[in-house]
Amino acid sequence: MSEQIDSWERSVLEKLALSAIQEQRRTRRWGIFFKALTFGYLFFLLFLVMGWASDKGDGLSGGKHTALIEINGVIASDSAASADNLIGSLQDAFDDKNTAGIILRINSPGGSPVQAGLVNDEIRRQRALHPETPLHVVVEDICASGGYFIAAAADNIYVNRASIVGSIGVLMDGFGFTGTMEKLGVERRLMIAGENKGFMDPFSPRNSKHEAFTKGLLDDIHQQFITVVKDGRGKRLHETPEMFSGLFWTGDKAIAMGLADSIGSVDSVARDVIKAKRIIDFTARENIADRLAKKLGAGVASTFSGLGAQMGGVNLH
Repeated sequence: MSEQIDSWERSVLEKLALSAIQEQRRTRRWGIFFKALTFGYLFFLLFLVMGWASDKGDGLSGGKHTALIEINGVIASDSAASADNLIGSLQDAFDDKNTAGIILRINSPGGSPVQAGLVNDEIRRQRALHPETPLHVVVEDICASGGYFIAAAADNIYVNRASIVGSIGVLMDGFGFTGTMEKLGVERRLMIAGENKGFMDPFSPRNSKHEAFTKGLLDDIHQQFITVVKDGRGKRLHETPEMFSGLFWTGDKAIAMGLADSIGSVDSVARDVIKAKRIIDFTARENIADRLAKKLGAGVASTFSGLGAQMGGVNLH
């Protein structure tokens, strides 16, 4: 009798143990499932944030579209509106077999003449390779200086009546601290090898020779700018003495001067000019990896900031 009881107890214990093991397995499987689901969701979010997902390319369905490329903010090598980013976007847009036309939406006060020049050159090159694909500029708030340097390469420039357009000029800015140093009793001790190595040093008195040289350099770049505008706009320009003076005008005035062609928006140009109202954004977007790399680069650069040039950069602003 006692043996039967022992056998029954063992059987009950075995069933309980087996049941506990099965429950643990079910719990583990569900845990793995939910972890995998969470990981997949987080990976999907990372996929979107990092900019791996894109709605552009030859695989697009739905027929022809208008390719949109944004130029926002200062045009510089370390900005979103860099030549590298914009040239890559232009190449993608022109190469896409479904692109009926391209719109550059510009909202920029200008920036580097080199970066703007590189983009202008690429637009001209792509237009020669793809003569059947029009490229138009739509100006929002401002298209000045370097922004207009790029816009001049377009087939047409569309503006809002209140847009700011122009500023066809070049500048180099900086500060002079000699008076402040005298008041504070600070002595400048600058040693150079090469008579012009201290060119435009902000802590030294003004040098007429250096200023004349700088003026000639700015005039050269200004003439390049003027040539680009004249080549791009052609007979549409109604030149005035102030056109290339660095002044800027409203959209309405820019049309009258031939600096712009007509009133228009991204939607109206896509719908009525390009005849492809479906708009696909080809703008290169900065992802997390890019931002981290730039921050790292900025940190390294700050370490060597003492070796930087003393002369301010040349800008189309």
